[in-house]
Formats: sequence, C-alpha cells, structure tokens
Amino acid sequence: MPTTVSDLILPSATSAAITTTAMPMTTTTKPMPNGKVMQSQNEQQQSTELNVKSVRNGLKRSEEQQCIIKYRQKYYDIRRFLHNHPGGINTLRDLNNSDMTTRFLHAPPHSDAAMYLMKEYEIKPTQSQNHTKRRHRLHQSVDDEQITVDNEQEQHVFAESNENGIELLGDILHEEDKNNNQLDESMEHLVDWSKAMLPQISHITRHYDEWVHKPVDRPLRLFGPTYLEMLTKTPWWVIPLFWIPVISKCLWEGFSPIWNTSSLNELLFMTAYFAAGILLWTFLEYVLHRFVFHMKVNANTHPLLCSFHFMIHGLHHKVPFDSMRLVFPPMPGVVIASLLYAPLSVLLPQPRIVLAGALSGYLCYDLMHYYLHYGNPSLQNTRFMYNMKRYHYQHHFAHQDMGYGISSPLWDVVFNTRIHLRKLRYTLRWR
Repeated sequence: MPTTVSDLILPSATSAAITTTAMPMTTTTKPMPNGKVMQSQNEQQQSTELNVKSVRNGLKRSEEQQCIIKYRQKYYDIRRFLHNHPGGINTLRDLNNSDMTTRFLHAPPHSDAAMYLMKEYEIKPTQSQNHTKRRHRLHQSVDDEQITVDNEQEQHVFAESNENGIELLGDILHEEDKNNNQLDESMEHLVDWSKAMLPQISHITRHYDEWVHKPVDRPLRLFGPTYLEMLTKTPWWVIPLFWIPVISKCLWEGFSPIWNTSSLNELLFMTAYFAAGILLWTFLEYVLHRFVFHMKVNANTHPLLCSFHFMIHGLHHKVPFDSMRLVFPPMPGVVIASLLYAPLSVLLPQPRIVLAGALSGYLCYDLMHYYLHYGNPSLQNTRFMYNMKRYHYQHHFAHQDMGYGISSPLWDVVFNTRIHLRKLRYTLRWR
C-alpha cells in the first residue's frame, strides 16, 4: 500500500486562506421577535460550514501545488522537475504521494548525473520541521478563534490534515536514516552559489570537469556587475528578431545583381550554394559542440581555459533548466559569423549566399535547441522532434561524450558518436 506523504509543505497562499477565513463566532441568545434567534444561529452555522470548506479547499490546493515522493528513507518534492524530466511528465504523475523505491529499482538504470540532480529536490528534515510547526500553529489559531463545527466535520478536516503529512513528518524527523541511497556526495561546497560563478571557476580547476557535469536546478549568476550579467541572458525570441534581417540582407545582396540577367541554371546554382551553407552549418555545429564546447579539461588545464569553457557551454550542462541561457547571445554569434565569412569570401564565388544558408541553419539550430528543452513534441505528429528531444536529453544526463548533433544526428552517424535510443512501450509527454 503506498505511503501517503502529500502536503508536507504548506504554501503561503494556503496559509492566507486559512487565516483569513478564521472568524470569531459568538452565539446570540438575546430574545428577538419573529424567531430571529433561530435565524441568527442558522446564519452562523452556514458561515461556519463555509469556513471549514475554505480550510479544506486550501489544503487541497496545497496538495495540487506539490508532487511529493519517497525514495528509500528520503522525501522529495519534484513539482518543478515534472516538465523537465527526460522520461516525461506522464511517468511521474502517478507517483505523487507514494513510495517509489521499488518501482525505481526495477526501472532502467539512471545515470550518475540524474541521481545527482535528484538531490536538488530533497526535503530537508529542518525544512520539514519548520513547515510542520507552522501547520500546527495554523490549526491552533483556528481553534483559538472558536470555530464550532459538528463532530463529523471536525473529524474530517483533521483526519485529512493527518493524511496530508503531519504524522508522517514526525516519522521523518525521528526515523533513523537507513537509506543506503546511491546518490553522489555533493560537490556544491566547492563554490558559493550566492556569488558570481565565473570568478570562482579558476579556483576549482582540479575538480572542474567532474563538477560541471553534475547538473543542478538552481539560479546561477555568471558575473557580478548587473550590466555584464544581463548580456549573458537571452530570450529565445531575440534570435529570430536579430538574425532574420541579417539573413535577408545577405540573400538580397547575393541574388539582386543577377536576378534579371541570370539563367535558370545560375539560379539553381545559387540555390545549391544556399543549401550547401545549411549543410556547412550542421558540420560546424558538430565540430564546435564536440571539440570546443566539450573540450577535454583536467587538473592540469589552465584556469582561464576552464573559465572560458564554463562561459561558452559548461554552465548549460551545470544548470540545464536555465531558460535564459539556452540560445546563443547575438554578439558572440556575430564574431563567429565574421570568422566564418572571411575564408568563404576568398574561396567561393557567392560567399554571401553560403553565409545566408549557414546562418539559416544556425537559426534553426538555436530555436530547435530551445524547443528540445521546453517543447512537447508528439510522437504521432512530430516524430523527428520527439526523437531529437529524447536524443538531446540523453546527451545531457547519460552520454555527455556522445550525441553532439542537436539539429540533426547526421554527423554523429558519420563519426560514430550516435546515441542509440532504446525502444519504449509507451509514449512520453512533457506537458
């Protein structure tokens, strides 16, 4: 029988619902004509019933705002992880308020990175104790306000509150830790998460490679000064807003001189140059991701190189759920585009058309990368995106030295770094 552990944490909204509905109730005994004494008592009884319902609804809303699970002897609130779970939200929802230990042990093995991430959602004993005390105070305040209910209603409300975790929290606080969890020891003591992260990277060079591949789910500040920190965060819509005009200008400058004078064959050649630019990008995407973004670093690597790696890609693996750091900021993109255009202008007759194709490939890559993290592709309607989302999540949490293609697995196949996805008996959903 599953262990009920819901409502371990009572949100402030629920607290407000309980405290604002608690009203002193006094019984009027002054004789009044036309039976108004009975009417006054009925109104008070109805008001009391409404207060009880409000308390009960607040408890239910609290439960809906959490997803509490038990694994071995520890408790986790995974509500904010549901939509980011590589295995889909539908594989976790039915675990709410239950002990998942047996099911977890019989599931396909989870990677070290996944087990490390799990620590982010653990409910600490001190945290549980504070919330329990607050919960008891709230119930005590209801009693102090002399809310009178009939015995059946009273038993129902407090029985429900017990089912929602108060008794089990006591077990958590006093139970001996016999968990034997296969979770890595935390490495987060190496850095101070309340300070800018980039200046600290040079001090953890010996442990950097291991640390950066152990993901967490928490805010990260890269720079101290706010004006620099703002430059590291890019909403996804900035990418098409910036690059579509650039691509359009390259196409116009490439096609306009020959549009009225060229033959059909020349136009076909120009189109082929554009397609070649797209193919060129897929190759650059693979090379950059494998040899630059995933450069080999070790204890002997120069601290500045570790800092550079963290700034361009390491932070994405450390905090993979940071939605403002999923796309590449335009200014560094301009630098890379300029470096790419320099040799093209010397080697090819139509460098602007090729550049337009490469930038179009990049635009698709960056938007697709964002969608793979936050979209909900369907196996029936968008099979390619569905498989690429699974593919990219495998790169993040299981095979970080494989699966470098994001917009396409083409070059992973060519260079034998392809991740082979196992067949599932069910369809994953992320929303």
